[in-house]
Amino acid sequence: MSRIGNQPIPVPSGVDIDIKSNDVTVKGPRGTLTRTFHEDMSISRENGTVLVARPSDTGEHKALHGLTRSLLNNMVVGVSDGFSRTLDLMGVGYRVAQSGPGISLSVMLSHTVEIAPLPGVTLEVEGNNRIRVMGIDKQAVGQQAAEIRKVRPPNVYTGKGIRYAGEVVHIKPGKSARRA
Repeated sequence: MSRIGNQPIPVPSGVDIDIKSNDVTVKGPRGTLTRTFHEDMSISRENGTVLVARPSDTGEHKALHGLTRSLLNNMVVGVSDGFSRTLDLMGVGYRVAQSGPGISLSVMLSHTVEIAPLPGVTLEVEGNNRIRVMGIDKQAVGQQAAEIRKVRPPNVYTGKGIRYAGEVVHIKPGKSARRA
């Protein structure tokens, strides 16, 4: 029994869901998202909620049941509230600047790194060492944040680099700890 898949998805006011077989379009105050789901899953709308049902209890259908419900819930939350990820630049001389819709990273490389936003994603700079990635598609927001972090991931010996807000980087002691 899929505990995630069986939960109904509440539809907030101002959000409109159009279900045509397995093509679902969700419209809200922040925008519109469309996705095609697996043909075995049945999606229905009842009394202000959306329900996802599976045809059998096979392992594949159980997995698709929870996945479909989670993706559909993320679409509803995205068009009503939106998603955001925050990244922090840690290190002396590490800076970020807004350059049009994109950002310009100065992270102790021989050149500055220009990053353009993915479609549907907005990049904001707060101060000179914090980046906020916002959008209505959770997957696109996460992908953009991962691409920014990949430019200079946190160093395990010094802690310098680009990290997610709240990410804990465990610092290794290095060679000098072995001598003690």
